[in-house]
Order: sequence, then structure tokens, then C-alpha cells
Amino acid sequence: MLDFTYYTPTKVHFGKEKHKEVGKIIKEYGFKTIMMQYGQSSIKKSGLYDEVMASLKENDIKVIEMGGVEPNPKLSFVKEAIKVAKDNNVELILAVGGGSVLDSSKYTATGAKYDGDVWDFPTRKATPKAGIPVGCILTIAAAGSEMSSSAVVTNMDLNMKRGYNSDFNRPLFAICNPELTYSVSPFQTACGIVDIMAHTMERYFTVCEPTDLTDRIAESILKALVSAGKTLMENPRDYDARATMMWASSISHNDLTGCGRENALAVHQLEHALSGEFDFIAHGAGLAVLFPAWGRYIYKHNIPRFAQFARRVWDITETDDEKAAIMGIQAMADFFNSINMPLTLREFEIDNVSDRLADLCTFGKQRTVKSYIDMDYDVIKEIFESCY
Repeated sequence: MLDFTYYTPTKVHFGKEKHKEVGKIIKEYGFKTIMMQYGQSSIKKSGLYDEVMASLKENDIKVIEMGGVEPNPKLSFVKEAIKVAKDNNVELILAVGGGSVLDSSKYTATGAKYDGDVWDFPTRKATPKAGIPVGCILTIAAAGSEMSSSAVVTNMDLNMKRGYNSDFNRPLFAICNPELTYSVSPFQTACGIVDIMAHTMERYFTVCEPTDLTDRIAESILKALVSAGKTLMENPRDYDARATMMWASSISHNDLTGCGRENALAVHQLEHALSGEFDFIAHGAGLAVLFPAWGRYIYKHNIPRFAQFARRVWDITETDDEKAAIMGIQAMADFFNSINMPLTLREFEIDNVSDRLADLCTFGKQRTVKSYIDMDYDVIKEIFESCY
């Protein structure tokens, strides 16, 4: 096991009706002026908006609203929000939504404490030195952004989706009420399941010394999520399954499943290129196509690891390691298919632009993506090709 530092400062308020305490929670921190970011209209249709605003008003919290965050949040919106935050001396940003709203809020929070262009952070021209605190009310279990240090945004001028990590991105608090996810569509629920599994598997399939405890934490998350996912496809209002999925979302991406080993999130790098180029592709759906394809290409570089994954997660009994590894990858793909996730890029009705996607992923052939091998342009293009 490698040396590590584990840091998770987010205070989690988990359970039924917890969102109604948001005003009290914020008041206890002493914040008086906040920005509330949210998506399109769903929180207003569901009544969540009114409940949140009532709690904030009751506790004398001044609210600057920034609604309209899109899936795969846009840099242009973030820049507008940064200006509003600076002009109004915003003390905290409250994200009411899922991963996209949280990503937008995180970029806004660090950008509001920076004099330059916030795009400098994902392009590594600068690193955040400060940030406005971020809190959230989670409405979809998927990205794990409610406890993570990461944030991702799309620059539509360049068709680039880029992210960066910073401890300033870690939310101050997260309010997680599984009931708020009852209305999430079957498609978006399935996308969330894949994203949570991918966050866990990205840390599982890394070059590492023996990390049996961390392995078993990850494997338990995957098995619990597969079980919950099957339940939710039949009964989307099953509270325990929703609660399992929501908590799995948080701990899959708060670095717990990466303790003691290196982390690279290789498949996420491929997917960012995909949904950066094709903005309409949901992140989880892209991962559902790419993860099995990546596995089929890379497994030979660590057959024992993939065999362990097959046996512990998918209950494969095959004794030959290579055969078991292949069966485990197929079991993963079969599960994605069972929850109606796509298996090929053809299903998105897009042209085969593997060369363009490989170019985006390698920043114009200027980098490789770390995995069991350093994946260069040719390797990444081959993986994309296999997805059509």
C-alpha cells in the first residue's frame, strides 16, 4: 500500500426532509448573502425550489439566484456567475441539483477569488489559491461531486471539456435526501449508476501495491450498487435502493476507494473528449460504452486484477485468470445493457471521428493518458474505433 493523505472536510446531512434545514445550516456558519445555482425548471416543478427558498427566507439569508445551469455545464455561464458573485460579495454558493450544478458552482467559487480567466485552472496555467465555500442540496446521485475535489466544465468555443482538482472545490456541506431522487428518469438513474461504478472502477484498475482493504471497499460498493440498480429499474421509489445509490455516489468519488494507490481516471479522460465534442451525450452513457471497450483493450496488461474483479464483483467461477477477466468485462457490459445503457457509439447516431476524439483526448498528441500503459494517440484512437 502506498503512503497517502486522506482529506474529506464535507459535512454530510443525510436523510429524509434534510433539505428543509438548509437555511438553519447556512445560518450556523454565519453566511448572510449566498448565490443559489440550479438547473432549468425541474426544482420549481417539483416544489423543491419553494421549500428551499422558504427555509432560506426564514433564516434571513439573502439569495442571489443563478438558474439555468445546463448538463455538461458551460464556461460562458460560469463566467457570468463569477461576475455576479464578485459584484454582490457572495459569501457562499449553494448548488441545488446534480453534478453539473455542482461543477458550475465550484468553478464559480474559485473563479470569484481569482483575478484572471477561470479557464486557466483546467489548462494548468494557474492553480486556485482561494475559493468561496460551496454547499449543496443533491437532487441526483451520480457524479459524486458533493464530496469530491474535482470540477469539470465545457468550453463551447473550443469544444473542450476540461476539469481540475483542488481542495477548494470540496463542498463545505452536502444535504443528501434520497427522496429528492424519486423523480429522476430511468435513463438518468442508469447514467448515474454507471458514473458511480466508473468512479469506483477507475480507482480499482490502477497500478498499485497490494491494497486488499481498499479493494474490498470498492468491490462492496460495486456489488451494492448493482443490486440497488436492478431494484430501481423495477421500483424507482424504493427508498433503501435510492439511499444506497446516493451514499455510493458520495464515497465513490471522495477518494476513499483510492487510498493507498495511484489514481488516473483514464476512462473519464476518454469520455470528456467524447462529450466535449458531442455535448448531447450524457456522461454516464458515454462511460457505459467506453469502459468495456477500454477493459477489452487493457486487461492483458493486468490479467490478475481483472480476474479478481470478475470473481469478487460478478461472482465468476472460472479458474483460468484470462478467461475470468474476459468474462468479468462482459458481465459489466451485460449489466450496463440490462439497465438500458448504450453499448456502441453508433447508438448516438454520430459519425466515426475516432481521430478527432483521440486528438482531443491527447491535447493534440501532446500527452498520454496514464493506465497500465501510457495510452498515446494511436491506442486511444483504437479504443474509440472499437466502440463503433
